[in-house]
Amino acid sequence: MNAPVVLITGALAGIGRATALAFAREGARVVVSGRHDDAGAQLVAEMRALGAEAEFVRTDVRIEEDVRNLVDKTVARFGRLDVAVNNAGTEGQPGVVTETSAEKYAGTFDTNVLGTLLSMKHEMRVMLAQGSGNIVNLSSVLGRVGIPGAAVYVASKHAVEGLTKCAALEGAAAGVRVNAVSPGPVETGMLDRFTGGSEAAKAGFIAAMPARRASTADEIAQAILFVASDKSSLLNGQSLAIDGGYSSQ
Repeated sequence: MNAPVVLITGALAGIGRATALAFAREGARVVVSGRHDDAGAQLVAEMRALGAEAEFVRTDVRIEEDVRNLVDKTVARFGRLDVAVNNAGTEGQPGVVTETSAEKYAGTFDTNVLGTLLSMKHEMRVMLAQGSGNIVNLSSVLGRVGIPGAAVYVASKHAVEGLTKCAALEGAAAGVRVNAVSPGPVETGMLDRFTGGSEAAKAGFIAAMPARRASTADEIAQAILFVASDKSSLLNGQSLAIDGGYSSQ
């Protein structure tokens, strides 16, 4: 294949940013999206400095017209769509079940679940027509297990895993693969927010990991590159845990 065309949502920080730069280093043509123009322009400049063709499209994945526009602009610019990484997500407002609300639920599910669903809808529209494509959804180790105090976030990532399995079955015969990557704690701003900015809470979370450390965004990016590559050509409908053994306990 010529340089693959890669689309990444939620690409302006953390795992998404690391993944965009990793694909750029591999020579991919990359379209990144997010909600902040300045950060998008900066990332595109960095990818172009690496020799990659790159574009930014401002997108809110909660809005279907934004997502449709993102996919259509990608195809208009590069002629196809080979890989989509659905990374846009939020930790929401963690809290126990008795303290949650419809507003907190919507704030998390609209991005993590609806955003992933809308992204896959329009990515698969293109991939099914061209007869090939790879979608990688960002889930979490918390899409496999539960923890107290994060019911809405945990439920949203369980939903992403279910969406991944269903879309994989729908796309398989047409040559479209859909998988998820499920990180444990990652050294990003989201981990700091998830643990309320408390170093003690963060340390306690990491201490529960058999590896006794968080992963880096670059480590997760390398896993995404593998799942999106021909090296994993029969991997479909699966969730690859990058969690230092946590989900094996």
